[in-house]
Amino acid sequence: MKKALVNLEHISKSYDGQLILDDLNLYIRENEFLTLLGPSGCGKTTTLRILGGFETPDAGKVYFDGVDITHLQPNKRQLNTVFQKYALFTHMNIAENIAFGLKIKNKSKAYIDDKIKYALKLVNLDGYEKRMPDSLSGGQQQRIAIARAIVNEPKLLLLDEPLGALDLKLRQDMQYELIRLKNELGITFIYVTHDQEEALTMSDTIVVMNQGYIQQIGTPEMIYNEPENAFVADFIGESNIISATMIQDRLVEILGTKFACVDEGFGNNTPVDVVIRPEDVELVDLADANAKYIIEGTVTHVIFKGVHYEMEVMANGFEWLVHSTGMFPVGTKVGIHVDPFNIQIMNKPESEDEEAVGVNE
Repeated sequence: MKKALVNLEHISKSYDGQLILDDLNLYIRENEFLTLLGPSGCGKTTTLRILGGFETPDAGKVYFDGVDITHLQPNKRQLNTVFQKYALFTHMNIAENIAFGLKIKNKSKAYIDDKIKYALKLVNLDGYEKRMPDSLSGGQQQRIAIARAIVNEPKLLLLDEPLGALDLKLRQDMQYELIRLKNELGITFIYVTHDQEEALTMSDTIVVMNQGYIQQIGTPEMIYNEPENAFVADFIGESNIISATMIQDRLVEILGTKFACVDEGFGNNTPVDVVIRPEDVELVDLADANAKYIIEGTVTHVIFKGVHYEMEVMANGFEWLVHSTGMFPVGTKVGIHVDPFNIQIMNKPESEDEEAVGVNE
């Protein structure tokens, strides 16, 4: 296992009496692509700014390679930050922008020239040295901002929603570029976003945050397939989240109907939350004598999404969201089947405070 490069220990931060981070603990491994994911105001950017040295925590410590850097100035840290607003110097050409940090470090002209060529080649912008920032597209400007950061050879690169200003196609292209750069350079990336698709596409590890607390930490697959609470399930992708009762191990009652599941250890007749992803809801034709289904419903809405149809089905008083390559017209009576492995059981929070605290209690 790779060693931890960064440790955040018991970090708390408030602004004007409003608590933004509450006793946050997190470690980041070397060469990891870790994404801080959550809604606006959840504390992800504040966490990044504390790492970068732009904010000081009210309590707690920041360790980098085992050294306490809690009060170290940003320019003394072995890291660089790429912001959503690229912050390129408009009066300097691309080469001068990239060289800025190296000149401050009094590097030789030959060293700087080599680094500029190397960085531009890495971001696929060879020959752009003499261009001015305002002559570049948004995606090209973002690549220059990344090039300017990586020439300083940081051990850690912080990225604060760097793709937010780009259109969808450019954003997708840059996602793959960032993965490639991370793999080629061996730099640890910490990425902040509220975009679930970005997080799932790029990350080795996702940290889901809400109201200053960490809700869940895990691989993209784990976060998507095994959400630990309703907030994570609802925030990562689309979900059917339903109040239910765990009758006994491997048997749950959902909307008055018993469903087989694979979860155990929740006790008997226990209130729980159930998560069923839209793509895991199978619709079957009631006219098919061999069709297996648990409850019946009626299709109330259909949208064509390109790779699948999105349908809403009213069944047992709940409007189920369904994603399927097969389409049933509005008004069709259908059967709903869910494989036991696709029913995710979660403890129901006892209060709003418990719901916010999540796993970082």
